[in-house]
Amino acid sequence: MSTYIVKRILLFIPTLIAITIITFTISRLAPGDPTELKVGVSGENMKADEKSQLNQQAKDYYKQKWGLDKSIPMQYLIWLGNMATGDFGNSFVDNRPVMSKIMERIPVTASIALMIISLSYLIAIPIGIYSAARQYSAIDRFSTFMLFVFYSLPSFWVATMAIVFLANVEYIKIFPTSGLYTLGSENWTFLERAWDRIYHLILPVTCGSLASFAFLSRQMRGSMLEVIRQDYVRTARAKGLTERTVVLKHALRNSLIPIITLLGGILPALVGGSVIIESIFSIPGIGQLAFQALVARDYPLIMAELVLAAILTMLGLLLVDILYAIVDPRIAFSKK
Repeated sequence: MSTYIVKRILLFIPTLIAITIITFTISRLAPGDPTELKVGVSGENMKADEKSQLNQQAKDYYKQKWGLDKSIPMQYLIWLGNMATGDFGNSFVDNRPVMSKIMERIPVTASIALMIISLSYLIAIPIGIYSAARQYSAIDRFSTFMLFVFYSLPSFWVATMAIVFLANVEYIKIFPTSGLYTLGSENWTFLERAWDRIYHLILPVTCGSLASFAFLSRQMRGSMLEVIRQDYVRTARAKGLTERTVVLKHALRNSLIPIITLLGGILPALVGGSVIIESIFSIPGIGQLAFQALVARDYPLIMAELVLAAILTMLGLLLVDILYAIVDPRIAFSKK
């Protein structure tokens, strides 16, 4: 297993380089010029005669400063060399180091993603098991209908409706509409601040996990139905074991393999999907930062976000392979 992990990590390097070449080229060829945005921002508070001085010379200055006057291949080689040393450059917007801005927001997005994954799996697995064990029952049919409804609802629409009806004084004012804490909470006790953070995250986590746990529940039900029809499960029933023992001890472990496979895609998808949830609820996370970088054509920040997403995807796939061996010892990654 250790040899396999080392080989997979080494394979990350050419894979990451290929991903960065594609994303770097696309970002540079996309419409929009960051120098025009920068010149416009610089002249917002100036008089008319001062604004007239922000001409092509100012744009050329920023292009030279940011290295945009070079060819795209040369820009990529410079960026790749800096990235190899851990330097992702400075933001075009405020000239702050890109990694500093990302590290400030990673804990927020990571905590939300972990809560969504945990909630999705904690709900999906029991529902999937029960639906498979009680196939075609009234509860199975009802849960199937509701899960399809949840899966078909767009997260941005659910989040908007939640704000309108559950965080609005005109309807029901139960939850806050935005942010991660209440103003003035820095003077509260630790438990009060912890509850305040949870209170602000209830709506974002719920809206972000609806589609995930609905999809996982259906996959868990299908996997469980396939496993409980196997010969070894019928043999366990023939021995006189209870249905609970048959399902939880003999069928559950093998039925988890497809669910583990989905984990490799859910983890990076949550980071990408956080753009919607964090923008709607005004949460200062990676998703909101990525949206702001796209609007401002902030190339260094965009590339750093894309590299982070690529690394998370590859780590998710590696995590899936490791969990395979834990769930099913028959799976091995070394030749005998």
